[in-house]
Amino acid sequence: MRNVFTKVFFFLAFYSLSFSQVFYEPLGSDVYSFLNRLSQKGIIELDDQIRPLSRKYIAGKLLSVKQLAEKLTSLETEELNFYLTDFGRELDLLNNVKVEKEKISSINKDQFGRYRLFSYRDNIFTINLSPILGAEIGSRDNERLIHIWNGISFYGYLSDNIGFNFRFIDNTEKGNNIDKWRLFTPKTGFHVRNDETIFGFPPDKIEYSEVNTNIGVDWSWGKFSVGKDFMEWGYGESGLLVLSQKAPSFPFIRLDINPVDWLSFNYFHGFLASDVVDSNETYYHETGGERIVYREKFIASHTLSVKPTKGLTLSLGESIVYADKFEFSYLFPLMFFRVNDHHLSRQINEAGSNSQFFFSVSSRNHLKNTHLYSSLFIDELTITNIFDKEKQRNQFGYSLGASFTDLLFENLTFTLEFTRIFPFVYEHYIQTTTYQNASYNLGHWMGSNGDLIYGSVNYRFLRGLQATLWAQYIRKGDKGNAYLQYQTQPQPPFLFGLRKNYTYFGGFVKYEILHELFVKFSFQLMKISEQQEDLNYRNSNLNEFYFSIYYGI
Repeated sequence: MRNVFTKVFFFLAFYSLSFSQVFYEPLGSDVYSFLNRLSQKGIIELDDQIRPLSRKYIAGKLLSVKQLAEKLTSLETEELNFYLTDFGRELDLLNNVKVEKEKISSINKDQFGRYRLFSYRDNIFTINLSPILGAEIGSRDNERLIHIWNGISFYGYLSDNIGFNFRFIDNTEKGNNIDKWRLFTPKTGFHVRNDETIFGFPPDKIEYSEVNTNIGVDWSWGKFSVGKDFMEWGYGESGLLVLSQKAPSFPFIRLDINPVDWLSFNYFHGFLASDVVDSNETYYHETGGERIVYREKFIASHTLSVKPTKGLTLSLGESIVYADKFEFSYLFPLMFFRVNDHHLSRQINEAGSNSQFFFSVSSRNHLKNTHLYSSLFIDELTITNIFDKEKQRNQFGYSLGASFTDLLFENLTFTLEFTRIFPFVYEHYIQTTTYQNASYNLGHWMGSNGDLIYGSVNYRFLRGLQATLWAQYIRKGDKGNAYLQYQTQPQPPFLFGLRKNYTYFGGFVKYEILHELFVKFSFQLMKISEQQEDLNYRNSNLNEFYFSIYYGI
């Protein structure tokens, strides 16, 4: 079966080489928020339900904005010119601009006026190379923390066929209060073994690395890529229900189809980390220790998005997490995954997989300068007993959000969001089929059996300089276990168990001095109220402050 998969993969890859190139802009880039605000004001149409977006697509949108420059504020005009400098090569691709001789620069501005460590371009080959360097010093619960990182990134094009990018970062964190597991935070999780006898890490230090890469092609009505990266689905500042950056990135193949302006389709097949040891495959090696082998884990997902009118997008998606062996049928983009699982498992639950459905609505500028958005994530729903409190098993989550920009005065944006996730969402009694990668949720960082209300205000003072203040309140119940999830009737109510309440107040000031060169100050004040066995609450506080300077997104 693996040989069949390999042949199909290479057939798609080589077939695609007859088209033009594509690769994706990192999700941390501020160009996303820039385009989002302009689409929120009705200046452009933006298809960003699933991110990251390709640099070529972003360049096309910047070109559209340039043609409507009279609708921009003075600050937006400066921001546009800043991004046009960064996307100069992609604009040339769109306009089919050729060069008479090679263009090369080192530790200087490239031909578009953008500083780079190294840049080379001719009509066959383009590469842009940048360092990644950063240092952060801060305080967490009155203990000093230091975070140092370094790495390298590059991207480029080969002829008219291949686009590629690569990003590697090596991290070192020091301090007595390092958050080693990142369990209840929107920060991306990682797996670090802190066993001093094996890795030599002292209790106040961790080291870990990150790598993301893509290679892909596009044509007039679609894109195809392979790589290892993050993906986001839907909208939200406080967290995303379906796909977020909470879990580490994973390898995937991805297909995007846009046959007409009002219809788009996305499919991907990903390879996840199960963290479940395969005891049958694990064996002893020559030094007497165990060679550990993990169970295989996969995800397949597809989404159909429709735009019935300008500014309105309706999206419907399905995914399935399956394990133990690769199934060729999940490579079919139009497959109905849930029905396919019934066929493969012979409708035996213990042989089956874990499927999900999700839906979203996005409305931009139907109310002036306003983005209204909502997502629904269904992990399990018993249609026949949906309103029967004794027999229902309704495990789903939903979010509602609204963003308002330039309403009181220019460059000011307000955001309000509410999210509720009912018990046992993202969980499964078969531990290899949870909606997780490397033991972190693929969706919302808050997890199941909780809700949150979030608000923020953002102001952009000048090109690259912005400040955000935000507040958030979370109610969180117990996680529960498989017995409560599958054997108990009626199911435990929302917020069952001993409760925790979290009250947050935070903010940051960030300045992008040059392309990818940032200074940032951020803080977060958190009050935690934990319910005890006697039902009284015990309060504690956790305050964090950080200052950082870094180059590279």
